[in-house]
Amino acid sequence: MAKSQKILEYPAIFTPNADGGFDVSFPAFPGCVTFGKNFEEARTMAAEILELWLEELSAQKKKIPTYPNRPIIDAIKVSLPVNCKTIYAANYF
Repeated sequence: MAKSQKILEYPAIFTPNADGGFDVSFPAFPGCVTFGKNFEEARTMAAEILELWLEELSAQKKKIPTYPNRPIIDAIKVSLPVNCKTIYAANYF
């Protein structure tokens, strides 16, 4: 009898890249990152890298975290000081 596989969902952050396309990261798995030339490709690449990441964790006999509730991610507007300098934030993801 074949074992059934679990289907899990993980939060992924899709950040527009300055050169076009999207960088993808997973808050639950620091270092698990990828990119795509467009959103659809980024989603495909994200699923592929995450499956490989989870396979490696399983091979190392490490526990895989699960999330029963989907996080809410929203943009928060704030006021900056008048003389404040800013930098393109995508460089930090």
